Amino acid sequence: MPRPAAALIGLALMTMACTGPSPRPGQALPSDSADAPALDPAPEVLRVSTVGWSTDFSRHEVPLSEIISGGPGKDGIPAIDRPQFLPIDRVADWLIDREPVIAFGIGDEWRAYPVQILIWHEIVNDVVAGTPVAITFCPLCHTAIAFDRRIDGRVLDFGTTGNLRHSDLVMYDRQTETWWQQATGRGIVGDLAGMQLTFLRSQLISWGQFVQAHPDGMVLSRETGHPRDYDRNPYPGYDRVDSIPFLLEDQTLLDGRLSPKVRILGIMINGEAVAYPFPLLAQDRVVNDEVGGEPIVVMWADGAASGLGGPTVAGGGIVGAANAFSRAVEGRILTFAAMENGAMRDVETGSSWSFDGRSTAGELRGSQLELLVADSPFWFAWAVFRPDTRIWQPVGE
Repeated sequence: MPRPAAALIGLALMTMACTGPSPRPGQALPSDSADAPALDPAPEVLRVSTVGWSTDFSRHEVPLSEIISGGPGKDGIPAIDRPQFLPIDRVADWLIDREPVIAFGIGDEWRAYPVQILIWHEIVNDVVAGTPVAITFCPLCHTAIAFDRRIDGRVLDFGTTGNLRHSDLVMYDRQTETWWQQATGRGIVGDLAGMQLTFLRSQLISWGQFVQAHPDGMVLSRETGHPRDYDRNPYPGYDRVDSIPFLLEDQTLLDGRLSPKVRILGIMINGEAVAYPFPLLAQDRVVNDEVGGEPIVVMWADGAASGLGGPTVAGGGIVGAANAFSRAVEGRILTFAAMENGAMRDVETGSSWSFDGRSTAGELRGSQLELLVADSPFWFAWAVFRPDTRIWQPVGE
């Protein structure tokens, strides 16, 4: 989220602003993070302002001292509550193929949420195919995560607290003013502390990849009701892989197995967390693996730009994009090998598969691989909450 700092010049202009099988909405589960799930009612020093909050700060499952101000106050970075959408042919003047977008869909209803918009708002409260969802993006961690907004039969609306924990966005819901950790989907402070939001499957891919996979999809409009310079990236150069994350106070939390801002595809299934570094994926392009006892395949494709590298979101260097799918198809486990242009072929039937997991030719033509919950964050942001993560390495390395 935009923060005042010398390294992020111009951000003061914004003064107006993982898992395995999904739990049922509102179910309290052991955390996927390193946080203890037990509530800690012990008095602690809260280092951020409580003015204007009705949050029950006596209920928290993380040390309150770990929460710090990111600069803007409550809703200083405004969530989008009434999103408007446009057809693909209406955005050619401000979206180009290499630009990153968050792709989310239920059934045949697919939507693209451009990072150039999310970088200024961080949360979109939406309803897709009748399901209330929150599409979230923390620029400091590069975490792009979709959640079901329902908890115990109640629909929550989310906003930004203006605070961070371990450099990650701390959200809040307007119904109870519970504070939520975006990277883990956990309620960490307030009435719903200890509750777990349900992760939903989403992808961080290029606009060109979205258009190819979903030609009838819709895209979030720039008509957000908030004046922002969506043509500008407020974080130019922030994605340098060896640079220290902004406002990560405890540097001992950095996992030195990879540089802090190496992009990964992070997956957690049945309690096992695995990270697939983009530089290694770019070499192999297709990885057959098993996570939490489940057979999966990870695909990497060229074409997606870094949203945090250049003066515009589309202007960063090409970093690519990755998806994860189940390898179980029609009662059998397939093994995949890379083809050209971000596609792959399964060894068992010789069928061809596109980057969105759809079979385009061969015996299984028309079949669709099951997309898995995954995220494409910076390494530090995944490892700080999941320190036991296994890092995938190519065979022989």
